[in-house]
Amino acid sequence: MTWPFFSLAKSKRVTPIDFRMGETWISVEAVPEHGMATIWDADILIWAASQLVAARDAGRSTSRFMVTTPYDILAFTRRGWGKASYERLKAALDRLQSTTVATSIRQQHQRRRHRFSWINEWRELADDNGRVRGIELILPDWFYAGVLDRALVLTIDPAYFDLTGGIERWLYRLVRKHGGRQNGGWSFDVPHLHLKSGALSPRRRFAFELRAIVERQPLPGYVLSLEQALGSERLIFVPIPVDPFDAAMRRVGLTPVDNQP
Repeated sequence: MTWPFFSLAKSKRVTPIDFRMGETWISVEAVPEHGMATIWDADILIWAASQLVAARDAGRSTSRFMVTTPYDILAFTRRGWGKASYERLKAALDRLQSTTVATSIRQQHQRRRHRFSWINEWRELADDNGRVRGIELILPDWFYAGVLDRALVLTIDPAYFDLTGGIERWLYRLVRKHGGRQNGGWSFDVPHLHLKSGALSPRRRFAFELRAIVERQPLPGYVLSLEQALGSERLIFVPIPVDPFDAAMRRVGLTPVDNQP
């Protein structure tokens, strides 16, 4: 999801996203009551995708209809699980359900319009005393089909959920898709990134935020840099080589530490 499908701002956004690049177009609309679904709300979709992929790989049946608990989603996305966290989860589900998307992506004929919401329906499951026991939700066919297509799904580092900025979260998705396939990394010019992000901030402000991200180096697994080329500023990202022992330890849930003398 490197395209501008979500708001990158923490404040409520109701201004639509109207993106055109070549034959690809995306239109995202929000309702004033809830605002547009944000890139943080999309963590719920990442959770859903992980469940579908795990079921598929285990040979179990999959469905657009899912039943879970608030704790499962909040734990997966590294959120707290108190009352405030649950209220934020419900608000995120409302934004995902009320935000509508129309796009030409994955349409056989580019002029066709496919419109959907990120969640078709959702509801709470409560006991006789009103205590919430679970959540039911129905995913849109566009998202469901994309998750089950092996070529369209990439793993992400769990540290992604610790990224606090909308632009850096979107950048991680971008570098994971492009830089993950190139040993020497990848690069984009900044005006192109600004257009593709769908951010409301002016290009100058966007470039300023990119420089701050490069200075912090917050993206897990990648090193970022900026350079001037042909009169334009370019963002370069290169994957950090992975130590095989380190990777094996992390797969079993252990964090390697330096040997002590």
